[in-house]
Amino acid sequence: MSEFDLIERYFRPLTQSRADVPLGIGDDAALLLPEPGRQLAFSMDTLVAGVHFLPQAAADDIGYKSLAVNLSDMAAMGAEPAWASLSLSMPQQDDAWLAGFAEGFRELAQAWQVQLVGGDTTRGPLSITVHICGYANPGVALLRSGAQPGDRIYVTGNLGDAGLGLARVLEKIDVSVPYCVQRLQRPEPRVAAGLKLAGLARCAIDISDGLLADLGHICESSQCGADIYLQQIPLSAELQNYYQSQPDWNLVLSAGDDYELCFTLTPEKEAEILAVLKQLGTPVQCIGEITTQPGIRCHHPDGSLFAPDGKGYEHF
Repeated sequence: MSEFDLIERYFRPLTQSRADVPLGIGDDAALLLPEPGRQLAFSMDTLVAGVHFLPQAAADDIGYKSLAVNLSDMAAMGAEPAWASLSLSMPQQDDAWLAGFAEGFRELAQAWQVQLVGGDTTRGPLSITVHICGYANPGVALLRSGAQPGDRIYVTGNLGDAGLGLARVLEKIDVSVPYCVQRLQRPEPRVAAGLKLAGLARCAIDISDGLLADLGHICESSQCGADIYLQQIPLSAELQNYYQSQPDWNLVLSAGDDYELCFTLTPEKEAEILAVLKQLGTPVQCIGEITTQPGIRCHHPDGSLFAPDGKGYEHF
């Protein structure tokens, strides 16, 4: 197949049509019709084989995750996802791989009514770049710079699962942890929670590089610090069963790839926000508070401090 045949077969029929897309795939550029009075939120992520996923990973999981990590950015901003473009570089054409990739991408795109409106395909090392755009209501987007001393720090879901799943995939451990592997391969973007938090929470970020690294971005942007209480960090039953007694806090705090939301709120808003998230069925847990003292301190139950080996994943 030519490049254009490939696009016609696998990507033009990938997702449903939206009313705000007068022209999608097939021309030199897409034409979009943004809703008046709303802000546009843009984000882009690149996944490289051997860095962000193993080359032998299932194609549908790669397709799913390539969109999931971008949806997670929309969630962290409290934005409603709308359109995406896809740049796909691959060493050779593989129909079975393309079909699987497209199916994984389609599954998540349809769930959140995201239309694929364009992109590019080229020969080269396996690499996927997704550019996503969504809507945010003026004045309510969740920023990293909104935290204030006295705010409570919350996270959705559990932390550390993806890190343990990666250890299993890389054969660093020989115990079966299927739930954690699934969390690594198919993270759940917290879009619904992000939309509910917009206008209520002080700020938010998605946990992609590790809790310490990403909470550190909030602290830096907000010019504050944080106290974290290790016993309050939510852990899955599978991770707890694997460690049995004392979890590997370095993994929980720094492994990343969980794509949960970390957000702060005022005590006055706590009951309202928790009630809203409970209606969604989104698990949340308070893990600490924002402080005036710079830096992030991790407290054991006995009051002693845990000194982590690092803050999280670094790209360079």
